[in-house]
Amino acid sequence: MLELNFSPFPVLHTQRLLLREMITADATELFFLRSDPKVLQHIGREPAKSITEVEEFITKRIEARLANEAIMWGIALADKPATMIGSICYWNIQPDNYRAEIGYNLHPDHWGKGIITEAIREVVKYGFAMMKLHSIEARTNPANIASGLALEKAGFIKEGYLREEFFFKGQFFDSVIYSRLEKDIADA
Repeated sequence: MLELNFSPFPVLHTQRLLLREMITADATELFFLRSDPKVLQHIGREPAKSITEVEEFITKRIEARLANEAIMWGIALADKPATMIGSICYWNIQPDNYRAEIGYNLHPDHWGKGIITEAIREVVKYGFAMMKLHSIEARTNPANIASGLALEKAGFIKEGYLREEFFFKGQFFDSVIYSRLEKDIADA
């Protein structure tokens, strides 16, 4: 079984990005990411209603990390580390199965630049090397073509299609499941 330890917080670096701990000072940027209709169009989540709600969300993410239940990084450009432009996380961690789900979002000003693929690749490396995961899963709305492409560029394989998997605002939605195995790490 996995024995996770996210302390101290694992700061990750790529050529262009800094993946760092989210703090309450990031609440304004995170509020945008959790309330903007364009960002939420494929997510199936109610928009955040206030900065206070987002500050509470950040506090809960910190508590989950300290309890080694989940981890969320704020994505920032390396040359602008104080400004969060997105987030990426491991959640739905299954220690008995050595498996976790990855989730992410990004400010629309940064879409189409390969930033999410770069962040996914770094977080996948961390997941296999440091968390000792065997497999990583991601679920996307089939209409979110850009997310599927980012996952495929990061070495994920489309594994399945769940019809009407979740219910939101009076409607059922489908999901596409992607996965990545540790032995696939050399392929991406």
